[in-house]
Amino acid sequence: MFDPCNCDLEDIPMAATTSARARKPDAGSASTRTRPPARKIFSPRRTAASVWRPLALVVALLAGWWAVTAADLVAPYIVPSPADTWSAAADNAAYLVQHTWVTTWETLVGFVIATVLGVLMAVVMVYSANLEKTVYPLILFAQVIPKIAVAPLFIVWLGFGPSPKILVAVLMAFFPIVISGLAGMRSVDPEILELTSTMGASRFKTFAKIRLPASLPQLMSGLKVAATLAVTGAVVGEFVGANEGLGYVILQANGNIDTAMLFAALIIMSALGIVLFAIIEIAEKLLIPWHSSRRVVNSATA
Repeated sequence: MFDPCNCDLEDIPMAATTSARARKPDAGSASTRTRPPARKIFSPRRTAASVWRPLALVVALLAGWWAVTAADLVAPYIVPSPADTWSAAADNAAYLVQHTWVTTWETLVGFVIATVLGVLMAVVMVYSANLEKTVYPLILFAQVIPKIAVAPLFIVWLGFGPSPKILVAVLMAFFPIVISGLAGMRSVDPEILELTSTMGASRFKTFAKIRLPASLPQLMSGLKVAATLAVTGAVVGEFVGANEGLGYVILQANGNIDTAMLFAALIIMSALGIVLFAIIEIAEKLLIPWHSSRRVVNSATA
């Protein structure tokens, strides 16, 4: 006979955080006798199946770009050719690498700070309804304000160093992390929480074993959005006042009407955001391979 007082929180399976009414398998069913082999997290076949379509689209866009510039449909100072853009990037490789590293560092620091503060704020708001009613409108108000409008104030307050750029990146990435974390932690089935309370689990153990794992799918989605916004925030901060970084390169290229260098900097900026997005995607596969969204992706690409 099941006695909840003598049961440990470890006995609750991870999948139970999705639904408390999961049907128990029959004692004589095959699912209780044998367990299907675990899928590989990294499969060359699935990777190739998911990558070839974006690569094909990129090749098509490059071909269209080359065709438009080769036919002289637009002036070179408006849209440079792919060859001119590549030449500008190759001839100024060291220059671009130096400024790319500055923006990358500002983005990573801002993203990490936003992640820590966002998750902590989501946790506090989940456990305190009064604080949520007080703080949530302020967070929404801060998100609505255009960051390019307040970035000059950060320059005045913090100077021309990396601090204002990092602060803008934090503000850009903070909101989606808070919202996704809050929604994920609220998605736990109330019956699961009642069960853990009956078993005598502490708040911390309930959070570590139930709320946090249940919030990971939505939280990882928010982190992917926040990573791309952090890149934008760092570049926006560099637009206002900086002497290094991709934002500085874009401003200099725009002032000199050097569209080839401008396009090269924009492509590098986009690549930086894609790399951060891909890193979080890999982390999601490692952390929540059990989630239904991962199973749908795996079955679709199998």
